[in-house]
Amino acid sequence: MSRSNKVVVPTSKAALDALKYEIAAEFGLTSGAYAGTGEDTEFAGELGASSGAGGGQSVHWSALSTRQAGSVGGEITRRLIAQAQSVLGSYQ
Repeated sequence: MSRSNKVVVPTSKAALDALKYEIAAEFGLTSGAYAGTGEDTEFAGELGASSGAGGGQSVHWSALSTRQAGSVGGEITRRLIAQAQSVLGSYQ
């Protein structure tokens, strides 16, 4: 079976991106790629995209180590599973 990164629900892309940036900010990882993309700026200060950032180091996503990027992806998965379990648990 081939593997693809095709987005099955296109409307979820923005929500997943926001979750990615939120988790990265919680882990202290910043991304210069976020600045000026026209995305929601709720976490821009934490990500170093606003002038009010507290001196956070800004790096491009490609400069993150595999471990750092994987930790963000793993946390996204954990949160999505927990959310699904809580929704499915409410049906019982």
